[in-house]
Amino acid sequence: MNKFDNELNRIKEEIINDSDNIDFTNKGWFPLYTISSKSKILIVGQAPGIKAQESQICWNDLSGNRLREWLGVTKDQFYNPDNFALVPMDFYYPGKAKTGDLPPRKEFSKKWHSRLIENIMDLRLIILIGSYAQKFYLKDSIKRNLTETVKAYKEYLPNYFPLAHPSPLNIRWFRQNQWFDDEVIPSLKELVKNIINEK
Repeated sequence: MNKFDNELNRIKEEIINDSDNIDFTNKGWFPLYTISSKSKILIVGQAPGIKAQESQICWNDLSGNRLREWLGVTKDQFYNPDNFALVPMDFYYPGKAKTGDLPPRKEFSKKWHSRLIENIMDLRLIILIGSYAQKFYLKDSIKRNLTETVKAYKEYLPNYFPLAHPSPLNIRWFRQNQWFDDEVIPSLKELVKNIINEK
């Protein structure tokens, strides 16, 4: 194990023992993310769903199935941390809202993301799923709304690739924005394939 992976392990212990997360720790929940010093692609989502949190497997739901289709990867490829770091905006299930889940805690990503990312040795791409991740990483360069930001994905390459959330709740958005399937997804698949196959 190299010094970067040692540091990543140390940070995880800090997250578990952080006073902001003690209620989750007392439930027996651990921070849900995966990362390696060798990760090539970072996927930033919103926060774990309850099914993912309880199973301790990121993207272990219908949204994850669609995301893997978009990426053009198998489960084995997806869950290999040397391919993908899976780092949501909050590492704990936030609870239920009136529609869907509550948003991730605002300060969580500020506290932990940069510390984790600086221990990835050769990061090639950050995929930003949903408006929370896009606002945090793209800052003033985001467009008027998520649709326009995703449509302008080429402007953010080669560092970032903004995506809509693959949730089944977004099925109406997918139907209204056929360009997403026609243009964005093929570009994403090609980019991911090239990065994963690089030696």
